[in-house]
Amino acid sequence: MFTGLVEEKGVVTAVETLDDAVRLSVRGPLVTSDATHGASISVNGCCLTVTDLAAQDGDVFSADVMAESLDKTSLGDLAPGAEVNLERAMAAGGRMGGHVVQGHVDGTGALIDRTPSEHWEVLRFSLPADLARYLVPKGSITVQGVSLTVVEVTDPQDPAPWFSVSLIPTTLADTTLGTLAPGDRVNLEVDVLAKYVERLLAARLPKENPA
Repeated sequence: MFTGLVEEKGVVTAVETLDDAVRLSVRGPLVTSDATHGASISVNGCCLTVTDLAAQDGDVFSADVMAESLDKTSLGDLAPGAEVNLERAMAAGGRMGGHVVQGHVDGTGALIDRTPSEHWEVLRFSLPADLARYLVPKGSITVQGVSLTVVEVTDPQDPAPWFSVSLIPTTLADTTLGTLAPGDRVNLEVDVLAKYVERLLAARLPKENPA
């Protein structure tokens, strides 16, 4: 489990294409400082398992990304030199500074536009129609592994749903959100609590009679 508070920006050092997967190698001095084989690290919001730590360069870790993850996330867009948001799994007893983030990406969206201001910047993102119902103003959303608060969100029935977030200079500087350009794909994870509530309510609601 993660909190959506990015610990550092890492850099992709290598992308190795396998038969049905991709092996990513990422440099991240902080997240690898106590990493072990099998540890979980969030890369742009995707929970990946450390499969190798470079013997001569201990600040680089490798992780295998299977086809399912490549299909449902933006990890397949990464190339050597790309910056990524990194976060270690939260330790028991740690502070929940963001919100409950599983590292299980629900889908991808894209940056529509960004509106700068003197002390913050508003970013608008598209999102898959089937995820729109889980977003509410002032609710939580994870974008590229970053825990953010929703400012505005379109009606769930909107054919082209979008939501906006407002970012302070620290978030823009310390995460990759500061360099996104319109059209760039991003990983999205909605608040898992909303999905549980929906499922629990569905079990209690009367089922419609077939016509």
